[in-house]
Amino acid sequence: MAENGKLATVFGGSGFVGRYIVWSLARKGYRVRAAVRRPDLAGYLQPMGVVGQIYGVQANLRFADSIARAVEGAEIVINAVGILAPSGAQTFEALHAEGAARVAKAAKEAGAARLVHISAIGADAASASRYARTKAEGERATFAEFSTAQILRPSIVFGPEDEFFNRFASMARMSPFLPLIGGGGTKFQPVFVGDVGQAAANAATGGGKTGTIYELGGPEIFTFRDLLAATLRYADRRRLLLPIPFGLAKLMAILSSPLPNSLRPITLDQVRLLQSDNVVSEAAKKEGRTIEALGVERPASIDGIVPDYLERFKPKGQYAHYHN
Repeated sequence: MAENGKLATVFGGSGFVGRYIVWSLARKGYRVRAAVRRPDLAGYLQPMGVVGQIYGVQANLRFADSIARAVEGAEIVINAVGILAPSGAQTFEALHAEGAARVAKAAKEAGAARLVHISAIGADAASASRYARTKAEGERATFAEFSTAQILRPSIVFGPEDEFFNRFASMARMSPFLPLIGGGGTKFQPVFVGDVGQAAANAATGGGKTGTIYELGGPEIFTFRDLLAATLRYADRRRLLLPIPFGLAKLMAILSSPLPNSLRPITLDQVRLLQSDNVVSEAAKKEGRTIEALGVERPASIDGIVPDYLERFKPKGQYAHYHN
């Protein structure tokens, strides 16, 4: 992990995906500047490298001057900022679209050699989902400002801090059922957050083709029903999987909209996202624009990762395996 003297700036470096990008870059010997809104809360990143190798700086994608300071002197810039639901001034438009444009412009002006932008499978300017539309706008703006950027579109990302398996396992503690939105037929290709971090770091340090969009998926495709069933199996819970039509799910989302995001079962935008499959496209596979092309030859499966961090949701908690 000896330093190579080169500097990388990671926006959103303290987030779910960002922290794994920071770790991967540190392993490659880069000094890493984690550009986050609250650097005082990002101290846990520092032990991922040697003393002084990783440090946090204050930056907010809504303010161009803070972005410019964060990229000064950086050879590599990675934008891993993203939200699943808006909150106050942190809107989809402000972060996914306008923020992405500011980062790309600042990276270009600072003379950065590489820019990697984390988007999402399903990014589509014509989507009914604001999340998907603004992700597409962010991609367009990134290429407009920095034509040699690389864009990574992961499917649903899983890992110890994820908001999918953890959320539904937590729900299964109390609820007699889990909701199968739209009948549970939507397809996903879950990808391990550590693999996404490695792919992003590889792209930023010379891997892959510039000016290209990569689609990142794991080794298996599952339906929504499959994933909820797996969650219950890993958490050792027996719950009813209750089919809920998209129309009723949208009504539930609207009625729960006054609640804080942490208490809402699902948002209207998330229901709209569930109406489309979330898997690597045939075009990406044919053209070699997949995670394997970015040096992740054997992406991790959910069976190899998820059971360990869902053990705490078992009836006897994280020590359940001692009570066989």
